[in-house]
Amino acid sequence: MLVVRPADHSDLAGIEKLVTTSEARLTTLSNQRDLLSQRIELSRQSFSGEKSVAGKERFLFVMEDLSQQSDAKSCDSDIVGVAGIDACAGNGAPFYNYRKDELIHSSHQLDIHNRVPVLYMTHELTGKTQLCSLSIRREYKQGNALELLSRSRLLFIGLFREFFSREVIVEIQGKHTEDDGSSFWDSLGRHFFDMDFKSADYFSAIKTKTFIAELMPSHPIYVPLLSAQAQAVMGKPNDAASVGYQLLLREGFRTSKHLDIFDGGPTLIARLDDIHTLKNCHYKRFQLAEQRPKGSKFMVCNPTLSDFRCVLTGLDEHEQTVELEERQIQALRLHEDDRIAVVPF
Repeated sequence: MLVVRPADHSDLAGIEKLVTTSEARLTTLSNQRDLLSQRIELSRQSFSGEKSVAGKERFLFVMEDLSQQSDAKSCDSDIVGVAGIDACAGNGAPFYNYRKDELIHSSHQLDIHNRVPVLYMTHELTGKTQLCSLSIRREYKQGNALELLSRSRLLFIGLFREFFSREVIVEIQGKHTEDDGSSFWDSLGRHFFDMDFKSADYFSAIKTKTFIAELMPSHPIYVPLLSAQAQAVMGKPNDAASVGYQLLLREGFRTSKHLDIFDGGPTLIARLDDIHTLKNCHYKRFQLAEQRPKGSKFMVCNPTLSDFRCVLTGLDEHEQTVELEERQIQALRLHEDDRIAVVPF
């Protein structure tokens, strides 16, 4: 059984192993133990509602496979996925993107009228809620696990809207070259930074983004001046991120004019009121099932900020009371008379 819950310091080794060995992620999560520990602590403070992080909450979730546990539980063997929410993109600093637009170039004498695509440096998405840090073990990617991990975050946002903006964004990792570089970066950013793609991506995700404003040109970038390879990958998701990309589109996200500043990957955006998971969430009571619950698949969670838990189960959507197995009740940490949030899967 899979359960999505807040990350804890005891998950550190499991998360470290996951992000070190997994495929492409929607955004970067450091594999350095001290930085991961800091991220988990900030998440713990966010789930606890501490005033010291108010407005800059960074929630980090893990997905645990309880079926992989044994009596002598390994500290890391059951962490199969991780995902995050930044309540405020940029976390107090500018959140940079390129915005794709057009300039009109015309000559009446030559009877020429051209629309030329250009890229503008912008930080207009700063402050919006951002889905981030998604990573999952390869063997769990094709089943229900990825959808449960990704959508449980949306369910959490819907239950605790007071922490989040009215729009949610997510940067999808762009297409990379065979040597894990970026044609987009090589054609644009590298001319101004004098460093390869991996180094620039590292400094942006791990250290600071102020160097972007310091070194990147503030004038419009004419797209036709970029290489053909760079133009071809603009706004295209990495193959390893395509499953999550399609899932978000089905959830009501739409592609925006914004591109990742390093690899040119697409940025998706959605209003909270348009997100499928939020629109279809409702509350019910639960009771102990006499036999294994059957019916359509539903996400079920306990609507508790500090101890949020989400699992997948079968149930009859027409029933007012949801039947849950004992192990599901325990995994959700439910008590008698608790309400649960239910969403069709």
